[in-house]
Amino acid sequence: MQATDLVREYRLGEATVRALDGLSLELDGGQFVSVVGPSGAGKSTLLHVLGALDVPDSGSIVVDGADLAGLDDDAQSRFRRRRVGFIFQFFNLVPTMSAWENVALPRLLDGSPLRAQRAEAVALLDRVGLGARVDHRPSELSGGQMQRVAIARSLIMNPRVVLADEPTGNLDSHTGDAVLELLSDVAHDGAGRLVVMVTHDPHAARVADRTVEVRDGRVVAS
Repeated sequence: MQATDLVREYRLGEATVRALDGLSLELDGGQFVSVVGPSGAGKSTLLHVLGALDVPDSGSIVVDGADLAGLDDDAQSRFRRRRVGFIFQFFNLVPTMSAWENVALPRLLDGSPLRAQRAEAVALLDRVGLGARVDHRPSELSGGQMQRVAIARSLIMNPRVVLADEPTGNLDSHTGDAVLELLSDVAHDGAGRLVVMVTHDPHAARVADRTVEVRDGRVVAS
């Protein structure tokens, strides 16, 4: 993945805030990368733009030879569903669905019958250590278990890129370490996936293979 000269501006009342200010960055598959920097540095905006959740005002993002800026809305939506896995700080699980159903949800949204995805969803839950919790709903799981479900869900479409926004932010240190180990495994399992994690936690950042520091919408260290 190569990002070049990314600019993203937002209106905040009468002011214009430049969240990304000509940011350029090259990221390789098979790596676990942490993105750090102070609040307001542009970290989350960068993550959203890389995952096509947001569109830069200018600049390019090339993934496997395709420039996201050249994709129409439908193609960008397919890219998000099929090429990117997302992991959020607050898990974003559907409370009325079981663990395996939450894992299978991206396949359902892509048009596949939910029940047909059970075997693969269960296999992914086994991988993240939740083989005994496949039929539990989020209210029956701990925070760490919910984040493991979210990691399994991020893999169900076999994405090229996994983007994690403060994935340990709501977890105790022991549980957070286990989640970081899982993310490292996802990057290094031989599938060539790129895992990019935004974090404020220096310990979490050190677990990654590479740390990118962002300030004022630019990369200042990498």
